[in-house]
Amino acid sequence: MPFLGQDWRSPGWSWMKTEDGWKRCDAWSQELEGENSQCDIGHGIILNSEDEEIFSNEEHEFASKKRKKDHFRNDTNTQCFYRENWIYVHKESTRERHGYCTLGEAFNRLDFSSAIQDIRRFNYVVRLLQLIAKSQLTSLSGVAQKNYFNILDKIVQKVLGDHQNPRLIKDLLQDLSSTLCILIRGVGKSVLVGNINIWICRLETVLRWQQQLQNLQMTEQVDSGLTLSDLPVHMLSNILYRFSDGWDIVTLGQVTPTLSALSEDRQLWKKLCQYHFGEKQFCRHLILSEKGHVEWKLMYFALQKHYPTKEQYGDTLHFCRHCSILFWKDSGHPCTAADPDSCFTPVSPQHFIDLFKY
Repeated sequence: MPFLGQDWRSPGWSWMKTEDGWKRCDAWSQELEGENSQCDIGHGIILNSEDEEIFSNEEHEFASKKRKKDHFRNDTNTQCFYRENWIYVHKESTRERHGYCTLGEAFNRLDFSSAIQDIRRFNYVVRLLQLIAKSQLTSLSGVAQKNYFNILDKIVQKVLGDHQNPRLIKDLLQDLSSTLCILIRGVGKSVLVGNINIWICRLETVLRWQQQLQNLQMTEQVDSGLTLSDLPVHMLSNILYRFSDGWDIVTLGQVTPTLSALSEDRQLWKKLCQYHFGEKQFCRHLILSEKGHVEWKLMYFALQKHYPTKEQYGDTLHFCRHCSILFWKDSGHPCTAADPDSCFTPVSPQHFIDLFKY
């Protein structure tokens, strides 16, 4: 066996570039900490939950190999994740770059923690978490799984605080609890990263969140200004026509008798069916009333059980086919194409997962 270094099992030294040239990194030396404090930090910054410690990418890669058991504990106060607006998606090794980008790595590096605070990206992130909970949870690395539950905790606390979008979170937690029950009871610890007790603790946390959302009470705010009931009927009707989810229409119709009547408009449900489904699907699930009229509202919920509905998001991730870069639409990325806009493709939550299937 050839001699590779001081320890033949060692993966090699980590190096960093300084003004005096390349120097070897020693994660535990005080000299390195003094040098790093003077180095510029690029877009690949890693922050913990308290934003108290800042490390460079090279240090994090070295420290991740030496991480302590605390990284595997179910403690949301020790989370560690990147805050990048774009990442390079490489699926194979080249002469310049080794390895490939995984779903867990992309989930760690992209800025999902801040995205949930943006109302345009909130639904997108929730839908992505729901798809991961259904089929991709065990494919995430240990750190990615930990960040997954950390971000989920932030989402639940946000909903409990502002009372917005509780139905979406209830559906997400329902799918996640079902998956965790199957993994813990049916599959076992052979496919789970970390101690089985951690997963049991996570399941108990999800059940507690479900109970908190179940007990959530919407408080009525007393305001002397105009309310939704004060708007003219035609404006209320226009608001209902802006919804793309039938359950949102049903929920809004429970607010006042006027909205209840408007939410039963046959033309409203017809437009909704035509937006989400095609004519061939109508013929397969046609529902008629006793008078021979099409029951568009019943048809919508019947078709929803058999076919996926179109998804609408205010801001989504985009993929640049020229640069192979995944980025948030509003943030952009340093594209080298002559016509960058022609290379951009919107990435749905399902497409995001499909990007990392090899």
